Amino acid sequence: MEGKKIIAVDFDGTLCKDCYPKIGDANEGLIARLKELHRQGDRLILWTCRQGERLEEALHFCLDRGLSFDAVNENLPEIIEQYGSDSRKIFADVYLDDRCERIGWIS
Repeated sequence: MEGKKIIAVDFDGTLCKDCYPKIGDANEGLIARLKELHRQGDRLILWTCRQGERLEEALHFCLDRGLSFDAVNENLPEIIEQYGSDSRKIFADVYLDDRCERIGWIS
């Protein structure tokens, strides 16, 4: 994976407008950029507080737009193998979240 990034991306407020428990309008620019990065070999993790039915809704929302993930609310298999467990902290090179100070680099 040399030269490739692991990107952990939040759902509500990042991939879509924050309207929890509903799903807001899609952040089409970010979704398009993430799809491009994924095609280029970067790995994507959906990193969200959603669970159960709400998580399934979010996954369908993304898949309907052609955005898929290498992991959902867990570390990538190779990271789990490397460290011997699936830590609660998601290992990534980049974290995209509406609650962070800056997400503009990718949109």
